[in-house]
Amino acid sequence: MLAFAIDNKDHCRRLESFLRSIMPMAAAGYCRKLINSGTARLNGAAATPDTFLSKNDKVTLKESGTTMKLLSMESPSLDILYEDDQILLVNKSSGLPMHQTAEQEANLVDDGIAFMVRRNTPCKLYPVNRLDRGTSGAVIMAKSSTNAGIYGRQVKETGLEKLYLALVKGIPDQDGVINAALDGKESETSYRVLLQGNNCALLAVNPISGRMHQIRRHLELARHPVIGDKRYGGGVLDNYPGFCLHSFRTDLVRPKAGLLKVCAPLSGGFIELCEQQGIDADAVARTVIELALSSNIC
Repeated sequence: MLAFAIDNKDHCRRLESFLRSIMPMAAAGYCRKLINSGTARLNGAAATPDTFLSKNDKVTLKESGTTMKLLSMESPSLDILYEDDQILLVNKSSGLPMHQTAEQEANLVDDGIAFMVRRNTPCKLYPVNRLDRGTSGAVIMAKSSTNAGIYGRQVKETGLEKLYLALVKGIPDQDGVINAALDGKESETSYRVLLQGNNCALLAVNPISGRMHQIRRHLELARHPVIGDKRYGGGVLDNYPGFCLHSFRTDLVRPKAGLLKVCAPLSGGFIELCEQQGIDADAVARTVIELALSSNIC
């Protein structure tokens, strides 16, 4: 029997996603099969692929020839949070652009396509939604232009339920809603104060409308800019590639398959920045798992 202790990098990750991270070359349905058959267990009990993991949980896995061949000690180049035959949800790193830039630097789409080739499941990938270069967290990519159109229409017509975590300057007096037009269009962002540090706060943020740079611009208008967001008043971080905004939770309705809830674990760098600002890492862990398990997005 193989045993794995869950740490910060997998806190709030779906069980299926964890198995994919330790067996990155496995076919999309293999890890799901291990969980549903009871071959993979959580804290000694049966679980579902959608079960969220917490720090110090224990995942066990029965040994087999196939499993041992697939196990890898190295973290995969693409952090897959969820996958089916139509889409991927991926945890994007802060500082990584979505698309190729003029500098020909690494980008999420090309990295994803290269990973799919190495796994012997080649396909093009089409972003359904996008994150700014400096923002980390969950982003949706479709495996075909047709699926990109299906999910893109859903996002446009009904919106995408997303919850962000933002480490901001100053401490808001209370939870609230920011109503301020952006680019001549009505825009609304709700926020909730989760934890307080040294003249800073960790917020749960829900962009109710979907304008460009909406969260960053609204928080600047509220005089609580995202730390490290130099474009919108948050200053510069020397040892972090982006700014402190993370797409943590995405609730997505899949055609025929129903509601999917996915959370993107926080990076070690983000957690370290919280600690540097006087916010305890264990308090962050307790808070984010509550957000993952909540029935409401914010």
